[in-house]
Amino acid sequence: MSRHWQDLHSPASRASLYLRAARKRAISGDRLPDDGLRCFIRVQPGNLSAYRKLCHFPDDGRLPGTYPHVMAFTLQLQLMTAPGFPFPLLGLVHLYNRIEVLRPLGGIEGLRFSVHAHNLQPHAKGGTFDLVTEAEDGIGLLWRETSRMLVRGLKLEGEAAAPAEDEPAPLQEATRWYADSDIGRRYAKVCGDYNPIHLSAASARLFGFPTAIAHGMWSKAMALAALRGHLPHSGYAFEVDFRKPVRLPSEVVLSASEAGPAGALRLDGHGDILHMSGQWGPL
Repeated sequence: MSRHWQDLHSPASRASLYLRAARKRAISGDRLPDDGLRCFIRVQPGNLSAYRKLCHFPDDGRLPGTYPHVMAFTLQLQLMTAPGFPFPLLGLVHLYNRIEVLRPLGGIEGLRFSVHAHNLQPHAKGGTFDLVTEAEDGIGLLWRETSRMLVRGLKLEGEAAAPAEDEPAPLQEATRWYADSDIGRRYAKVCGDYNPIHLSAASARLFGFPTAIAHGMWSKAMALAALRGHLPHSGYAFEVDFRKPVRLPSEVVLSASEAGPAGALRLDGHGDILHMSGQWGPL
């Protein structure tokens, strides 16, 4: 596919994008546009400091591996709320996330991001697509993210692949943390993701959840911060499947393999609820 790139001086305001998202509540097509967005985005030191504190990353001179996701979030929002994008933002479900850190994320003042969507596939509950975000510095590609999103109720031709519901193997506990009732609002303030399902029980109930749930990318960031001693500074991939949502408030337990070039992790709640499973390995 020949992709049509639009180069931006800066992303649109989040307020205008959320207003656009609120106005679109229905699926308007079954094909992804071949458009992509590109933009240079600077690191905001105050925001970076707040993110490190929120997700328990040390200030070691490098960007946390998940932080480019935060930098690019508004650009992703702009792509998925564009007039030609066929799926409503509200109601999308984040199923899977993979980040690749190709080179060390140190000494960075800004990055040139590109965002596009592709790989539309049938799913037992609708359809999925991949949102791909890449970041470059003056040398070349530095970081890549793939987020798989579920569009519930989408009807596509073809046979849906069976979802991977296998139970990951037991692992040794690495740490545990408490997800308090306002973590969704605190994460939103730092990262800009104001999806109503994360903000309060009242707003979450509008989308079928009995209580607010934690952001999946907060859980992933907490896991990456806790396991940073298991991973090299670069040349690795860190991927997770989001299973059952973390209802707020609740305690969760992170278990993982021993430190090494490759390993596995899982995030569990009380009552044998598996919230997240994943793995890391060299590129």
